[in-house]
Amino acid sequence: MSAAADTIAAIATAPGHAGVGVLRISGPLAPRIAHALLGRAPRERHTHYATFRDANDDVIDRGLLIAFAQPRSYTGEDVVELHAHGNPLVLHALLDRLVELGARHARPGEFSERAFLNGKLDLAQAEAVADLVASGSLAAARAAQRSLDGEFSRRARALTAQLVRVRTWIEAAIDFPEEEIDFLADAALRAEIDALRTSLADLLAATRRGVRLADGLHAVIVGKPNVGKSSLLNALAASERAIVTDVAGTTRDVLRETIDLDGVALTLADTAGLRETHDAIEREGVRRAQAELERADLAILVCAAPDESPDSDLLAALPDGVARIVVHNKIDLADSAAPRVETRGGVTHIWLSARSGDGLDLLVAQLRRHAGEGDANEGTFSARARHVAALLRAETSIDDARSALAANHGELAAEELRQAQHTIGEITGEFTSDDLLGEIFSSFCIGK
Repeated sequence: MSAAADTIAAIATAPGHAGVGVLRISGPLAPRIAHALLGRAPRERHTHYATFRDANDDVIDRGLLIAFAQPRSYTGEDVVELHAHGNPLVLHALLDRLVELGARHARPGEFSERAFLNGKLDLAQAEAVADLVASGSLAAARAAQRSLDGEFSRRARALTAQLVRVRTWIEAAIDFPEEEIDFLADAALRAEIDALRTSLADLLAATRRGVRLADGLHAVIVGKPNVGKSSLLNALAASERAIVTDVAGTTRDVLRETIDLDGVALTLADTAGLRETHDAIEREGVRRAQAELERADLAILVCAAPDESPDSDLLAALPDGVARIVVHNKIDLADSAAPRVETRGGVTHIWLSARSGDGLDLLVAQLRRHAGEGDANEGTFSARARHVAALLRAETSIDDARSALAANHGELAAEELRQAQHTIGEITGEFTSDDLLGEIFSSFCIGK
């Protein structure tokens, strides 16, 4: 694949009236434009002091010019960067001059798109550029940098290599049916496909952590009316964000608050108490609470008393895949209750008081763990929801291949593994569609 042959230009960074703004040019006309601005041909990868002039030879600004010859540039094309004063009026005047000299305005993400099409970045790395720019926390920025450095891509390709070995084994057995040995029944082959399934599960878990770091953890506070859900939201947000009264059903809509837990973004949603009600407004609040749960990463189930258990109907109604923490609130009303954490049946239970703050630190520690912060220094990379969806499809294909293999249907197993390989290839862009590329790069900033 290769990018278009025209030349594009954009303001890459514009810090405002103070500081330095950067304009970027990429394409075959970049050297000629640089010559016109500098008055001579620039030396590659050297910083030149230049006076930038308009068509009437009036000075627009004075700054720095750096040229990068293809293919040793970010996009793989001839690239020129202009470093000017950060006033937006100056930067836009310079951009107009670049267009007069033959460039056109770049589309959002077009520089990264050209880098991908010219083989300088794979698709996961290109997406990491946008994730790095949009990072809302230091942990997310570090994870995005790891993806940009190729950590996610290396792991995806290692999984593909493992998958290809299994495919080769199965297809060789299909191609030589006259052999007396039944290679499809070999225990080593079953062990290999089980190892493949384990590797995919590990990558899927890491990818989900990467999505949470990039997008932030989405936690929903649920429970019966008047158990202290709004008080818990206020305590975590350190503000009176939600109205708190002794009247059940006070919260009618979903209240959202984004907080920073030591560098990890957390979106908290306080919902209406889940109960049967004849009040039309409260009933709509319950419906919205249930819809919020469908999008949640984590459900915080609040009980009103230290010795109370979460409502069994509520537990059963939680969507599959939503992690849960049970909070036993209002320990300040029970003389014998103290802050603590226990694990029961694989679910974390925390005893605290949202009113006094006792035990709140225990909940914060668990929220950070669910957000993936604890893994931020252990190779966590940024990822997107589409990556998770691709790995889930590959997981289904591998499971189907394993079932086909157990039934001695080698052709079906080989086809399922071929489909899994194709699906994993979508992550790095080895297999992708123009529509998907357009959707991905249109979400980027102009100049990236």
